[in-house]
Amino acid sequence: MDGIGAIPIFVAVVENGGFTSAADRLGISKSAVSKRISQLEARLGVQLLHRSTRRISLTEAGERYFGHAVEAFAAAKEAEDAVAQLQGAPQGRLRINAPMSFGRLHIAPLIPEFLKRYPGIEIDMVMDDRVVDLVEGGFDVAIRGGVLPDSALIARKLAPCHYVICAAPGYIAKHGEPSEPGDLLNHNCVHYAYFSGAHEWTFLGPDEPITVETTGNYQVNNSEALREALIGGCGIGRLPTFIAGPDIGAGRLVRLLDQYSMPSQTFYAVFPERRHLPAKVRVFVDFVVERFGADNPYWDNQCCDP
Repeated sequence: MDGIGAIPIFVAVVENGGFTSAADRLGISKSAVSKRISQLEARLGVQLLHRSTRRISLTEAGERYFGHAVEAFAAAKEAEDAVAQLQGAPQGRLRINAPMSFGRLHIAPLIPEFLKRYPGIEIDMVMDDRVVDLVEGGFDVAIRGGVLPDSALIARKLAPCHYVICAAPGYIAKHGEPSEPGDLLNHNCVHYAYFSGAHEWTFLGPDEPITVETTGNYQVNNSEALREALIGGCGIGRLPTFIAGPDIGAGRLVRLLDQYSMPSQTFYAVFPERRHLPAKVRVFVDFVVERFGADNPYWDNQCCDP
């Protein structure tokens, strides 16, 4: 049974790709991590990890052990959550995964107030635009936008995500304002690289959708960098209102073609299906919905009524 205590350490090493990063995550020394893994391998009589100066990787035995270790670790966490339900105030470590721009602009500013309200909770937030496996990554909750694939995850709607076409006043003064979607063919359009169909902009017309194949001289994989390009007068772009809202409200950007709406998406909080939803997850999601404004998020009120 001595190996049970090594399971969280082994999982952390694999998930973080090394002993040093696992030690940082766990708050213990690198030597302590290395010692526990060596003891685990000695007890099992098999090597679990290939070690090199640059990285670690799983052996065949390690891959098999890791699959069961993740399940055991998740079961242990669920047992702790079930007990925590009886202790009143939410507590424990809450690991959150959020998209980079949305997390920085709208999740991170909420954390100080959340921690003041729930001092028994510790936050570990990872912002990354990649879609990660919540169970393998050890996350309690993730913020995701768009259409969710079928999975064993539970989802709760946080807020809608609307899109607008916009440009800087200086660009409009120099190049004119499009009056209909087809006019975009005569403009330099900048694009968000990670958006599906980055160059195809679809508008919801009165009869049927209108799709325009836009062109331009700049594409970038970060929405905030795209915003900077638009404010700098590079061209016309499509931005989510959670980024463009304050700039439109302040006059740094001008909303264009506002007689046409664009297909919207939804932000969700997703979490693994569990018999006992941890109180720390429940209060976090409730807090976010409360602060966002549910179906009428505050960032839309800053600019427009999409």
